[in-house]
Amino acid sequence: MSLNDVTTLPDQDEIANETAVTQEQSILDEAFTRRDDLLRQLDADLAIPAADAVHHARMRMMAQRRSELRHAEQGLIFGRLDALDKTVRHLGRVGIPGADAEEDDPLVIDWRAPAARAFYTATAVDPQGQARRRHIRTSDRTVLSVDDEPLDGSVASDLVGEGALLAALGERRTGRMSTAAATLQREQDDVIRADAHGPLVVQGGPGTGKTVVALHRVAYLLFTHHRLAAQGVLVLGPSMRFLDYIAQVLPALGETAIVSATCDTLVPGVAVERDEPREVAEIKGRAFWQRALSEYATSLVPRPTELELLWEGERYALDEQRIANAHASATSGRSYHAARTVFKEQIEDLLTDAIVERNEEMLAQMEEGLEDILTGVDAGLERSDDRAVADGRTGAEIDGVLSEEDIERLRDRIAADSGVAALLDQWWPVLDTTTELRRLLADDALLQRWVPELTDIERAAVLREPNGWTSSEIPLIDALADLLGDPRSGGEQGEFLADRAAATRDWVYGHVVIDEAQELSEMQWQMVMRRCPSRSITAVGDIDQAEAPHRHTTWGQAVEAAFGDRWTEARLTICYRTPLEVMALTAPVLRNAGSANEPPRAVRAAGIEPWEREVEERDIAAEAALLVEELSARWTGGTVGIVAPQGRVSALRAALPGATVLSATDAKGLEWDATLLVDATGIAAEPRGWNGLYVALTRCTQELGQLHVA
Repeated sequence: MSLNDVTTLPDQDEIANETAVTQEQSILDEAFTRRDDLLRQLDADLAIPAADAVHHARMRMMAQRRSELRHAEQGLIFGRLDALDKTVRHLGRVGIPGADAEEDDPLVIDWRAPAARAFYTATAVDPQGQARRRHIRTSDRTVLSVDDEPLDGSVASDLVGEGALLAALGERRTGRMSTAAATLQREQDDVIRADAHGPLVVQGGPGTGKTVVALHRVAYLLFTHHRLAAQGVLVLGPSMRFLDYIAQVLPALGETAIVSATCDTLVPGVAVERDEPREVAEIKGRAFWQRALSEYATSLVPRPTELELLWEGERYALDEQRIANAHASATSGRSYHAARTVFKEQIEDLLTDAIVERNEEMLAQMEEGLEDILTGVDAGLERSDDRAVADGRTGAEIDGVLSEEDIERLRDRIAADSGVAALLDQWWPVLDTTTELRRLLADDALLQRWVPELTDIERAAVLREPNGWTSSEIPLIDALADLLGDPRSGGEQGEFLADRAAATRDWVYGHVVIDEAQELSEMQWQMVMRRCPSRSITAVGDIDQAEAPHRHTTWGQAVEAAFGDRWTEARLTICYRTPLEVMALTAPVLRNAGSANEPPRAVRAAGIEPWEREVEERDIAAEAALLVEELSARWTGGTVGIVAPQGRVSALRAALPGATVLSATDAKGLEWDATLLVDATGIAAEPRGWNGLYVALTRCTQELGQLHVA
């Protein structure tokens, strides 16, 4: 027998792994069979029309459950916990009950359930009653591999499921964020499951998983606090490109009670029409505009004065004191238009009372000196009582005295009278929010009176601005719209539907998540709080990546005007996305940005050193095209992004059709397999440019190249 005839026998680890894969495949098959049965039952139940409100509410819950199960095709099972007491639990995207839901243990535990938490938090030092953690990698309905992690101290690692995590980080980027429930780390899980009461600000450097944490926190909160689904959750991102990038995550987790927006799109019917100078944007983002607009809106309410109304040819004067009382009652704690509605109703009541009083006075005058005649009339009325009742006549139709029914009919007639309405409309008119804001921003005298905090130079800068709404004016419109109120709205906001909530400016959400929150101005924070008065808010970001015009450099400065000191900070300290080789470049950039923070700790190496090329100005576009072609070939099936100074973006896009070319600001929150950074010096020279350069350097998951101008 030759050496070539010798068959290599598999070692014990390979045999054990194959056995484990076979076992997990059996469990996965059973879970999918049960899932498919549940879906068929839900389809049948949902085909039955709702008979009443209770049935309708139950159908909403069943529809949500069906959505969760349908989206669980990938990752139905991704983990397993083996307890010290030999109990075995499987974890997955959604919970799957056993065949007998009352008697059997669940086949799969939802990753958000309390029983699943040890999967993310157990360690060798604190095993939490667990002996082993297993990560199960699947594709559709097939188990690909398993990765076991003993919790007895025999394997030392700072990461939960290191093999599965590094495998996920090494995969090609598709241009869309995917779920990460299978590979969440302990510090991330702590944030996801943190208390939902009060504002939580999460500081995390590039690659720490801020966005993943924020989105999985939404899924966790909707699973844990069912009341949130009735109001919905608002997810605010820095740009529509970013929202497109994360769009698949929450639906993949089965969550639909979501509205995604940017601060620029929060006011229906109003859009950003032009850019503006940074200094003007900074001025209009300051907190004092909230007070200024409040006082300005109050000044638009008419002052109490005597009102004269015409009814059926007669004039009725309502004296100033009556008007003042109605005015004070209507305006207390109400917006301009809400107060107007209440005031109108009170004036209608006052006019009704005045007419009744005058009618009673006329009857009293008629009685004086006519007692004999009235005695005869009374005798006649006694004889005709039965006839009057028989033909339906009552109250004033019999004796001239207005009954309660007469008075109510009179009030309804007054409320529907166009003449009365026209006079009240003239005295207390309906106002248009954008018209009133334009009037304020274009009038030097009004700005001096209502916004005295502005210096002469700042006021002149505001007055110089042309027409066309800007990003910094959207929060001003929102603030004034809230102070004036909607003349057409009223009543409860009703059942949550994403389209309905998105089209309603003053929709109140159960929770708000803000990504890249360091970019918000003080007035944008006010927009957030109006939509979530409970302050159940999660804000994630990196203060060192702030590029907006505002002046704050710490979270305390950023949120002081909104929250004061009533907020909690959490930190993400480990960089999973950006390789060690790239993170090594960031410390001096952070120092130049004026930061006292240390960059997050990278936990993996890509094995590719960052590289640099130098080129003449005239050859930038051509050289960039060649380098992008090389990178795309190296990262086939993945993504390549180009980051450049704002002034170079247009030319590079023209030279690189189909390529992703962005400024540092627009690249925030995104990631690619490879990044080509063009003209780093030019980015650093932009306003808050070192912060922008920090963003640009840290977008890649594998390879970074830089193209410098000679």
